[in-house]
Amino acid sequence: MVLTAKKTDTMTFRIDEDVLNKLRTESEHRETSLNTFVNQIFKRYVEWDMFESKVGMVPIAKPIIVELFGKMTKEEINDMANRIGKNVVHDIALFMKGDIDLNSFISWFEARMKASSIEINHNIKGSNHTFIIKHDLGENWSLYHKTVLDLIFREVLDKKVDFDFNTGMISFRFTD
Repeated sequence: MVLTAKKTDTMTFRIDEDVLNKLRTESEHRETSLNTFVNQIFKRYVEWDMFESKVGMVPIAKPIIVELFGKMTKEEINDMANRIGKNVVHDIALFMKGDIDLNSFISWFEARMKASSIEINHNIKGSNHTFIIKHDLGENWSLYHKTVLDLIFREVLDKKVDFDFNTGMISFRFTD
């Protein structure tokens, strides 16, 4: 397999000295070059941040999510996922990616998890995909996402998916 380098371009910016110092400090903390770190920031902006407010997403602290989902019954979680969750996720992914197919949805979902500071691991062996999501947000959060993802994969992407979940993890598998 031959990997081709992404095409880059050189550009000059004037950046406030305090902002630049904070960027340098953070890039050192992450043990990456300032150039790589700034590219990561730009990439996150064009793939996620510039859309967030346009699609109605709001940041909520994890302890609040745990509390809200924890107070709901399993029936309420399933009802919410079926009634509005699938359509909202579908519409947001479509708006941000411009299309809904397997690759665009996976790309959107991975970006969403990363933007939410949720660990996600995607392994591909041949045509088999396995996702492992570590979240520590409770069983109801897992149930909600399992239900929404199952609906999207079955009804929109025409894929059968196998799920396992608990209070801190979701894993799912499908064949390409």
